Amino acid sequence: MDNSVVIVGTGHAGVQAAASLREEGFEGPVILLGEELDLPYHKPPLSKTFIKDAEAKPQPLRGEVFYTGNAIDFRPGLRVERIDLAGRQLELAGAGALPFGKLILATGSRPRLLPLPGADLAGVLSLRSLGDARLIREISAGCEDVVILGGGFIGLEIAATLSAAGRKVTVVEAVDRLLGRVVAPAIGSHVRQRLEAMGVRVITGTTISHLEGENGHVTAAVTSSGERLPARMVIVGIGVVPNIELAAAAGIETGNGIRVDGQMRTSAPDVFAVGDAALYRHWLTGDDARLESVQNATDQAKLAAKTIVGHSGGYGAVPWFWSDIGDMKLQMVGLPTGGDSHVISGDPAENKFSIYHYAGDRLLAIESINKPADHMLGRKMIGAGFSPSREMVAAGTDALKPALAAFEQAQSATAVG
Repeated sequence: MDNSVVIVGTGHAGVQAAASLREEGFEGPVILLGEELDLPYHKPPLSKTFIKDAEAKPQPLRGEVFYTGNAIDFRPGLRVERIDLAGRQLELAGAGALPFGKLILATGSRPRLLPLPGADLAGVLSLRSLGDARLIREISAGCEDVVILGGGFIGLEIAATLSAAGRKVTVVEAVDRLLGRVVAPAIGSHVRQRLEAMGVRVITGTTISHLEGENGHVTAAVTSSGERLPARMVIVGIGVVPNIELAAAAGIETGNGIRVDGQMRTSAPDVFAVGDAALYRHWLTGDDARLESVQNATDQAKLAAKTIVGHSGGYGAVPWFWSDIGDMKLQMVGLPTGGDSHVISGDPAENKFSIYHYAGDRLLAIESINKPADHMLGRKMIGAGFSPSREMVAAGTDALKPALAAFEQAQSATAVG
């Protein structure tokens, strides 16, 4: 019987799954398949240092010696065309079939396409891969005007980076505020103010009707109200779509992602899914969730490896995220879904504050700007199930730390008793 584990995808989830299998003592073959030719790399820096610095190099997730030293069979430049569950093998484009004992799908996600006239013009780009970042860096070096469609994390990170590099940047967001899907209005408003102060033009509540071009290259984005926004480069950041097609075609259960249970198993025996593409019932909210973050990818990959070697624990990682936008380090912990009130700690005028989200008296999430201590303590509090009073929050971390310690001591005493 084949005892190999084949991993499809070489992002954070795929590479961590390979590493964790070895850390957990798995001794069978580990094969890591990726479509890109580069050594697997960190994606967060692509929207920041990499695109503004012509000399910047990609940051490998692991050095080449990691793969050879741990007997991980890394195979770049391969695309999986089909999963044959009955035959327990993968059909590879131009490379025959590859059998597997167990399969981990770390297929990630891809940028949502822009359904507009002119979207196929040169200079209209999205950022998801190293190749995308190289192209953005190359074109931005020779252009003055950039239009970014979408006021989410990626779009705003790029906006801040290119503006700091001297480009005239306009952000166009269809809804009435930035980061509307992911953070509190106060955070979105603060981010907008800081971006505008550094010269970024932000237009909300507006859509683009079409893109104009000349000689096959984009020259402008035209808004629904008829305003013409000059642009030698248009970056599309309107969200992502999970890569579920391989799983769906094989008959594996999917929805807004590849559905998995608490141990990262899909509906198919010996097939797992982790990372951006995995859809699961979140322990914090009780609702279906598909989280797009390095933390989620890493923790799910670790759990899948544990499951494969025989551990039975479920997924209970505390979700946390971050984004660097100009001079703002935005950090989030927990999920604010279902919140009915919040408390602000710190001073937005100083560009240092946190928003604590509550449902009744239960702490759900904390969003921080340039308050790393709040974030780190928040990860501990939510992980422990501790909800501080609003008075404690107002008193700051000096009050929260001993309160958390006392809560954990009481919990430990109760468990022992």
